[in-house]
Amino acid sequence: MHKFLILFFLFISCNTVFSQKEIDENQKNAKQAVLDFFEGFHKGDTVQIGKTIISKDMVLQTVFKTKEGKVKTNTTTIAKFLEAIHNRPKDQKWLEKLLDFKIDANDRIAQIWTPYEFYVNDKFSHCGVNIFQLFNDGSTWRIMAIADTRKREGCK
Repeated sequence: MHKFLILFFLFISCNTVFSQKEIDENQKNAKQAVLDFFEGFHKGDTVQIGKTIISKDMVLQTVFKTKEGKVKTNTTTIAKFLEAIHNRPKDQKWLEKLLDFKIDANDRIAQIWTPYEFYVNDKFSHCGVNIFQLFNDGSTWRIMAIADTRKREGCK
């Protein structure tokens, strides 16, 4: 009986360590997909973003406050999003600084929360929070939804 208990606890300990390692690997890979997304975003490379990082059914929503103080959402299609990136003026530099990562992930799905600051030609534009939802298609992590907030004041 004593040997059985030792083997049982050893099995549980190994299983917990393996599960934690797997979760850490999933978190790392999901985070890399977000970093790859922003690499393409900053370069204006819509091919990189569209072919390898986002789902063809990706949803984009912005949560914002109107001048009257009401909170609303705005949905953007993938086509409009990629078009805006592709058609930005060549002399215009976009930089979204991700300030932190809070990641929950398992082997199939992940959610990443990233506070950010956005700059146009090195001039502060706005700040907010991004929330990425990703899935693992069996070979790579793909972004299936992005929600963000935007504000110009009270960022720090």
